[in-house]
Amino acid sequence: MTADLTDAVRGWHPEPVETTDVITAWPSAAFSAILELPGPAAAEGDPLPPMWQWFHFPEPTRMSELGEDGHPAAGRFLPPVPDRRRMLAGGRLKVRSPILVGDTITRRSELASVTVKDGRSGPMAFVTTRHEFRRAAETLLVEEQDAVYRSQPAGRQRGGAATTGPGTGSGTEPEHDWALSTPTTPELLFRFSALTYNTHRIHYDQPYATGVEGYPGLVVHGPLLALLMLEIPRRHLDRPVRAFDYRLSSPVFCGATVSAHGRHDDGRLALSAMAEGGGRTSVTGRAELA
Repeated sequence: MTADLTDAVRGWHPEPVETTDVITAWPSAAFSAILELPGPAAAEGDPLPPMWQWFHFPEPTRMSELGEDGHPAAGRFLPPVPDRRRMLAGGRLKVRSPILVGDTITRRSELASVTVKDGRSGPMAFVTTRHEFRRAAETLLVEEQDAVYRSQPAGRQRGGAATTGPGTGSGTEPEHDWALSTPTTPELLFRFSALTYNTHRIHYDQPYATGVEGYPGLVVHGPLLALLMLEIPRRHLDRPVRAFDYRLSSPVFCGATVSAHGRHDDGRLALSAMAEGGGRTSVTGRAELA
């Protein structure tokens, strides 16, 4: 099977692409409302919080171009994997200078790497996409996203995702200096999907999530978990984030309350998020502060 997946992605080298967007204030106001903040976290002229660039640069895919999972059936950085299932695995961000609300920003995206490995659920293609965000000639941010693609025929249970409830397994709350709790509901997941122009059906279509992809329920977005971790430094520390890396290891399902934790660790900030009430840690990260 590994050889089959290797053959599928051999010679796949998409060309880089550039898109330009105006960083308007509405997406920041919309996400602030999702987080129940008293007001927008960033208004005109303010620095955009790290990773909030995810609310910009939507790709206008036609309905007829969507695959059965809701993702585009074909796309520049979507590998030609049969019966493709997608998971966000993690990523990295370096901030040279913040994006400001009101800026006109050009994003240059390119394939950084593709590697086929054996995992708990079988052969998987690890795809890293690199994005550079520029204001005129100045590079402000460099972000890399790691996604995992694997073959899984419809209805087959997912290997390595053994769980039947909102959390995933057993675990204990990590040592922390700060914590943030966020209940998840179908409405929250729907609004986050809309804000990020994400049509992946695992986040809003329960029969699809359970009957086709083999999850026990709707899946909380990996990017949302990463953003909830970043709320720790944004709310509690008066220092901007200069670098951030994160790794997703286990899903959280709709209905769980997500608990994000942060603590000082050797000059950096150790971050994590998990489902309250006995869930194993779902995502870990480290932030470097200015």
